[in-house]
Amino acid sequence: MTKVLFYEKPGCINNTRQKALLKAAGHRVIARNLLLEPWTRDRLRPFFGDLPVAQWFNTTAPAITTGLVVPHQLDADIALELMLLDPLLIRRPLIKVGQQYHVGFDLDFIDQWIGLKTALALHQAKAPPDLETCPRTHPPQAWASTC
Repeated sequence: MTKVLFYEKPGCINNTRQKALLKAAGHRVIARNLLLEPWTRDRLRPFFGDLPVAQWFNTTAPAITTGLVVPHQLDADIALELMLLDPLLIRRPLIKVGQQYHVGFDLDFIDQWIGLKTALALHQAKAPPDLETCPRTHPPQAWASTC
């Protein structure tokens, strides 16, 4: 059993599904509220590894959907500053296992990293394949409260 520190937005449908997959695979999930966490640059930065800055962002965040923040125009320093000011900008989930960090929930990556085989087979039989994108079943002003 792997201890998985899982930073989420409580109430997010996909974060709930992601945690269920991890638990079904036998992992111990410790969920934390990403929006209330006392982030610093040094605590947040490792989750993004060497991903391009634009991939650090939650593309459904209101500041992005309205055009206030344009991720591909930002450097790492500015991106981190904005995320510290508005945690809704942070792509979810943030996952830490031991001293390894990751952002997002790519099924193949997570399976290779810590294992999801059994849970993954069940998920594919019961649910839509995309666990990374926020389902947009509500008008834009409601996205922030549901995803």
